[in-house]
Parts: sequence; C-alpha cells; structure tokens
Amino acid sequence: MNPVSIIKKFYHPDTRAYYFLVHHSWMVTRKALTIAKKMSHMKPNLKFIEEAAMLHDIGILVTNEPSIGCFGDKPYVCHGYAGREMLENEGLYEHGLVCERHIGVGISLKDIKDKNLPLPERDMMPVTIEEQIICFSDKFFSKNQEFLLKEKPVDLVINGISKYGREKLEIFKNWLKLFKE
Repeated sequence: MNPVSIIKKFYHPDTRAYYFLVHHSWMVTRKALTIAKKMSHMKPNLKFIEEAAMLHDIGILVTNEPSIGCFGDKPYVCHGYAGREMLENEGLYEHGLVCERHIGVGISLKDIKDKNLPLPERDMMPVTIEEQIICFSDKFFSKNQEFLLKEKPVDLVINGISKYGREKLEIFKNWLKLFKE
C-alpha cells in the first residue's frame, strides 16, 4: 500500500492542503520510525507505522482551517474521526484507528462528554505501541511554517499539552520516558 496514493484520492497535489498534509506527515513518519527502531524489544510494526503515520491527518480536509487550505464545515478536532471514516471506506481499519486516536495524547469518552466535544461518544485513546509512537511523534510538528519541517523543542510541546490538564501531561511525560526523548 502506498500512503501517498491514498492521499491523492482525496487531495489534489497542487493544493495548499496537500502540501501541509504531506510535509507534516512525512516529518511525523520520520520521527515515528526513528523511535520505533529504538523500541525493537517491543516489536513495533515498522511498515504499519510508516503507512499510518503518513495517513494520520488525512481527515483535515473536512475541517474549516483555511490557513492550511482546508475549507470543510467541521472543527479541527473532528479530523481524527473523519480520517478514520475515510480510511475505513478504503478498507484500512487499523490505519483509521490511528487517525482517530492521535488527537492530543488521545481523547477519552469522559473528555468528550465533559467538554461537550463534537465527536462520537467513544474512547479515542491510543492503545497499541504503534498508535502511541505516532501520537507522540505528531506532537513535535505543526502545520505551520515554523514547525512544519522543524521539530518543536520538548518544553514547547509540554507547555502545549499542559493546557489540557495534569492527566494529559502525565501521559506525555510517560511517553517521554518510554521513548527516551
């Protein structure tokens, strides 16, 4: 399976959205594979990580984020479950779960209910080692000019995650230890 071929089913290569999606995804993929190779004792599936990391943000197309060329009708937080639906329609069920579970450090059913998020009511937390590696790697890159092709410093990532509460920050700090960052 070629992830870029899947992306091209939904995004024209000459668009701003394609540019940001592919460049961001490539950086996340590179970091995720570097981490996964250091975690060989956990036997992460490198091929799956490469594919799923490239596809993790495919759902941004349905969101209203004009700065990255996306003119959909949904808030950005919806891109995870939207990506899951898109990839499930392509027969890529496990890849779709990565899309849904990579937002922040994961979104729990409690988060969805307590914050009245416009998401399906289900847990969207990364479960497998592959999902956790991709989710973690994603936190170091943004779809903006400053951090599209350059990794964010850890303290900046921590500062961003801390806005979502102590529990989310603890998840990230545990990943820092696990992935030896």
